[in-house]
Amino acid sequence: MKLSAFGQKFTADAGITSLMDDLGNALASDQDMIMMGGGNPGQIPEVENRLQEILGGISQDPDAMRRLVGIYDPPQGEKQFIAALADMLNREYGWGLAPENIALTNGSQAAFFMLFNMFAGDYGDSGRKHILLPLAPEYIGYADAGIEHGLFHAVRPDISFTGAHEFKYRVDFDALEMTGETGAICVSRPTNPTGNVVTDDELARLEALARAHDVPLIVDGAYGTPFPSLLFVDAKPHWNEQVVLCLSLSKLGMPAARTGIVIAAKPVIQALSGINAIMNLATGSFGAVLAEPLVRTGEILALSRDVVCPFYKAKMEKAVAVFTEAMGEDCHWYVHKPEGAMFLWLWFPDLPVTSLELYQRLKLRGVLVVSGHYFFPGLPEDGWRHRHECLRVTYSQDDERVARGLRIIADEVKTIWAESGK
Repeated sequence: MKLSAFGQKFTADAGITSLMDDLGNALASDQDMIMMGGGNPGQIPEVENRLQEILGGISQDPDAMRRLVGIYDPPQGEKQFIAALADMLNREYGWGLAPENIALTNGSQAAFFMLFNMFAGDYGDSGRKHILLPLAPEYIGYADAGIEHGLFHAVRPDISFTGAHEFKYRVDFDALEMTGETGAICVSRPTNPTGNVVTDDELARLEALARAHDVPLIVDGAYGTPFPSLLFVDAKPHWNEQVVLCLSLSKLGMPAARTGIVIAAKPVIQALSGINAIMNLATGSFGAVLAEPLVRTGEILALSRDVVCPFYKAKMEKAVAVFTEAMGEDCHWYVHKPEGAMFLWLWFPDLPVTSLELYQRLKLRGVLVVSGHYFFPGLPEDGWRHRHECLRVTYSQDDERVARGLRIIADEVKTIWAESGK
């Protein structure tokens, strides 16, 4: 079978494809794999019970059922949900949103595919533009989202040590270069894979750069504020027309509903709606109709703040304690300061094998993680050993299985050091 350049690019090996294949194959096999690779949210009884209650009410209401599954929504997304979201955000934060400032997509991944290719790539006589990632490592799903190759330029972070075995990435503004070829800036907050939270000050400085160069600042808030609020440090919700804020219902506990939310200036939303129409005809209604009662009353904010955030914070603290005990003081290791999301980002400086080899060895021992080398889109493949020394580990699942997986990771790292004779 012969494929076009588009076909070749999107059927080639990619980090996100490898990750999803691993998850699917592990779930379909008989092996008792400890799933610490993907970003699937944990099961939170309070959230699941509330969604079940809403769904039960919908099933008894013919008009609500028709909204849920029986009609096409406009390309911008389900109107009642969008209106309720605009009202809630205006009421809580005074953002001055109209429904025309919000569009829905079939998951955040689809939103970023559209946004990245809207703002970067071939501009005809104006040349080519790129997406600037001011803080690598960044989300694995960005790396191959460009229709063309070379869509991203990334900047190495400053690294500061915040504890005996803890470090934090910070934006290196001195190395951040804005040019006429920068089409947009993009940062996730909290960051997948590291759990890093860009500070309010860093975000303000990035926005000032975007404004000075008349490009959008895309903020990926899939784990962040105002919902689902997987944040363990203070971070203020922020939006204005310079910002393209991307939210999601997935980490609230609705990943299968595939509901992405984009809040932006009206021309951006109009463009997204047009692309939605061409790619999807309409966005799915399920997540929007199911979540609309939570949004209309503001309950989504209380659930995020009082239930979802404490659930993940407790899991994070348990995971850090288990890994710290398992690794001890003898080995050279660090964990990124866990400020949000649902991941531990583990760094093993000077480990005798690459993170990909470590991933493969752990897979043989029944622990599925993700090699860190996938999370550096826009940086050169070689020249920085650090990108091959890290793992992303998810702690969202059952605490006992997560603890067992972390102990196996610690044991395997110690075994590798012992085999090397160092």
